[in-house]
Amino acid sequence: MFGYIQSGNLFPEPLSSEEEKHYLEQMAKGDEEARNVLIERNLRLVAHVAKKYSTAKTDQDDLISIGTIGLIKGIKSFKVEKGAKLSTYVSRCIDNVILTSRIQVKK
Repeated sequence: MFGYIQSGNLFPEPLSSEEEKHYLEQMAKGDEEARNVLIERNLRLVAHVAKKYSTAKTDQDDLISIGTIGLIKGIKSFKVEKGAKLSTYVSRCIDNVILTSRIQVKK
């Protein structure tokens, strides 16, 4: 999954609104491949959120790895019927996991 980071290639392009809706519907029906596509195509969002926490003391790849855990949790718990956008919801999940991991490291 993290070969995109190590090889220097760009992350995959985000899904269009229509594609995202399709994959969310498929995931709701139990399609694991749809869940994997949602995770992969939102990795760019993880990198974007992780960038705001990057300092000289933290490795960007570590933050992206931790943030990906938040992305996975967010996609798993996302509920379309709540009315939020997927990107907004998972951004908060990514933030929470990164912040929680940083607090635990400081203790």
